[in-house]
Amino acid sequence: MRHWLGQLPPAPDTVTVAALAERFPIIAPDGRRIRFVAPQADGLVYECRIRDTGAVETRPGNWHDFFNALVWLTFPQAKLAISARHVQAMAPAGAARGSERDALTHFDECGIVVLSSQPQLLDLLREFKWRELFAERRDEVMRAMRFVVFGHATYERLLNPFRGLTAKAILHEVEDGWLQLPVAAQAAAVDTLLAADFAHGRFARPRDLQPLPLLGIPGVTPDSEVASYYDDRWQFRPGRQRA
Repeated sequence: MRHWLGQLPPAPDTVTVAALAERFPIIAPDGRRIRFVAPQADGLVYECRIRDTGAVETRPGNWHDFFNALVWLTFPQAKLAISARHVQAMAPAGAARGSERDALTHFDECGIVVLSSQPQLLDLLREFKWRELFAERRDEVMRAMRFVVFGHATYERLLNPFRGLTAKAILHEVEDGWLQLPVAAQAAAVDTLLAADFAHGRFARPRDLQPLPLLGIPGVTPDSEVASYYDDRWQFRPGRQRA
């Protein structure tokens, strides 16, 4: 994401994003080229339009759609896999929207990928042990975890973050060497991981995604430098049983 932001003006310039897509094409498995276009009046469902024409509706001057386009450029295979899953979940035509599409939308809008070479840190996250994870084991988190924002709505909200801002996380254990990769290589690896997750039908329910209070991640806000920050049980809620 940082790579693309460095090539853009400090505003939701969707025209420039569309031009970048021409220079760095995203090609679907069937050969379609992904394009960012103004809202259409053709009656097609958003995901079906992507499947049929490769066109992603993108409102000019809109931060939400601007970040969506940048996520497409950064994680193209994952976005294609999510779009394909949406279309599959619509069959038969006119089928009621179910939990699978809800889960896909939650991640697409508010998703984050958490990667760690220490599985016990991921377990603490799963168990909602926020103070132990982010305060008591802060140095380990900063050394052995990476947090990669995927959701375009989350990027938009991070322009003006607020108490209680929460993302929906997918967790992956990685090797130590993975953490030393350059940022661009890490992004490409995350793209591959997510594309496989969605192609194989994983995370089919909203509750399959792990809630993560974003302002608890070290470095997001200076308030978190004090351990007592994590005693705010409204923002850092204790664990619950998950089916």
